[in-house]
Parts: sequence; C-alpha cells; structure tokens
Amino acid sequence: MGGVSGLIYSTVPIAVFVPVNAIWGLQSAMIAALVVAALIFCVRLIRREPLNPAISGLIGVAICVFIAHRVGDAKGYFLFGIWTTLVYAIVFVLSIVVRWPLVGVAWNLISGEGMGWRKHRRTLIAYDIATAFWALVFAARYITQSELYDHGSTGWLAVARIGMGWPLTALAVLATIVLVRRATREEDRTDPQPEEDPTEVGSPEQPLR
Repeated sequence: MGGVSGLIYSTVPIAVFVPVNAIWGLQSAMIAALVVAALIFCVRLIRREPLNPAISGLIGVAICVFIAHRVGDAKGYFLFGIWTTLVYAIVFVLSIVVRWPLVGVAWNLISGEGMGWRKHRRTLIAYDIATAFWALVFAARYITQSELYDHGSTGWLAVARIGMGWPLTALAVLATIVLVRRATREEDRTDPQPEEDPTEVGSPEQPLR
C-alpha cells in the first residue's frame, strides 16, 4: 500500500489541486495535479522505492483528473475515491460472510504463515473483528465524502479525504496489530505441543547386546 510515505504522497496532489482550482480554475488544477503526481513518481524511482505504489499513485491521479474533466467540476476529482471506498467496504464485509476475512488472508500471506489460522475459532473471530473495523472505516469515508460531494463542497472534500485518511488508517492499523497479536498468542496456546520421543528422554541409550 506504500506505507507511511504512500499516505503522504497521496495527499500532495489533493493539497495542490484544491487551492489551484480556487485561484486559477479547473484546467490549471488538473495540470498541476498531474505535474505533482509525475514529480512524485520520479522521486519514488530515484529513491528506488517499490514500483507498484508509484505506478498506482500516478494512475490514480490520472483517473481522478480524467473524471473531473468529464464531470466539468472540481468535485469530480474525488468521485473515484468515493466509489472506491464503497467497493472496499463491501468486499471486506463479504470476506467476513464467506469466512475468509481479508485482514487474516493478507496478514498471513505477507508473513508466509499459510492459512492454518482458519482452523482456530478464536483466531478467525479476531480477524473477523479486524476486518469489520476496516469495513467501518471505508464505510465512514464513503458516507461522509458522498454527502459533501452531493453538496458540492470541494474544499471540505479535500479536508475529509486527508483527515479521514491518515488518522483513520493509523487507528485501523493499530487495532489490527492488537487483534492479530492477541489471536496469534491464543493460537500458540491452543496448538498441540509435539510429543517428546521417549528414546531422547532419560538416560543414554544402552549398547546393543
């Protein structure tokens, strides 16, 4: 997802787009957002950061600019992000319903620990709760920003995008770490311990006669 730097980079085009639009108009704002996104892409390449977040960040800004151009209004810049958060919320909820909570899937794929956690009921519930927390974050973003979009509050849309980005993401990550660590400890306690080989316990082996 790009980490902390990804969160910072994603807010810069928004912070440039809104004031430029207010001063010089939509056309200038779209150009400014694209230029800033291209500069960020170059910085990421120079710093040899992961390529996928750099490319997705540039493409994301390009999509937002295209939608703003088609809508003919600065608020269109935020439309792609608004609908994306709705899709995320739905996908996260569905993953809980089908008993494959996305937080558990992602966490264990990254750690390379496989999918054995699904056999532990308490671990599965912990991942359900963490996934539900993320779903609530995405749902809150969608509801708030869609209301602001309907009222044409472009400036407040930018504030909501940034304000509900870093703080809520940090809170969701913290909740995820706490739940996952608790689930992991519970899983370790409930896993059966390997039986000791009786030939390796006690006195040394007697020589064969």
